[in-house]
Amino acid sequence: MCLILVAWERHAEFPLAVAANRDEFHLRPAQRAGFWKDHPGILGGRDLEAQGTWMGVSRAGCFAAVTNYRGGRDANAKESRGALVANFLVKDLPPEEYVASLQPAGFSGFNLLVADRDELWWLSNRNGGARKLEPGFYALGNLLLDTPEVTAVKSRFERAAFALEPLFALLATAKILAPGYGTRCSTVLLAQRDGRMQFAERAFDPSGAEGSTLRYDFSAIS
Repeated sequence: MCLILVAWERHAEFPLAVAANRDEFHLRPAQRAGFWKDHPGILGGRDLEAQGTWMGVSRAGCFAAVTNYRGGRDANAKESRGALVANFLVKDLPPEEYVASLQPAGFSGFNLLVADRDELWWLSNRNGGARKLEPGFYALGNLLLDTPEVTAVKSRFERAAFALEPLFALLATAKILAPGYGTRCSTVLLAQRDGRMQFAERAFDPSGAEGSTLRYDFSAIS
């Protein structure tokens, strides 16, 4: 189960905090987090099969992430779900305008989160529409927003310190380890009110052993 935990306007210093696990087949090629050569304003990992991403931020201070909907694979899907994240970060549209522009039926089942400094939106093509999210704590797995399978980890998130290592420790409690498939990386994003962005990605090998942690710290462009 992929996991995205989001705190939106729940902390005086950090209007946005995100902690996420990417669960994927170990054989699917991916690039670790970094600023993209073809789009230098985007920071995130990259799926090397479809060139999209599961989670990223932009130098403009925007954020997006996607999870697959369980059992929602559509053989007739025209685009990879990772394009939903990449296109938002490239186009730099307001979240409401971006989700309204999408044709969700063209993708396999997904949950999408997109945010700028003013608004956070959620869209799934398995629940019939987009929704602007009010200040609060949210959790996404591979079903819809805040469904029972993420209740326990969401509760722990609500009590966690907004700092890199406490959030990595929280994500470790939800790490998946299985033959051929598992948690490939954990990512923490802390967006400060003054525009500073802290982004860190921790990798895991197929055995679940912890690898290196990449850290990026930059100020969003006003």
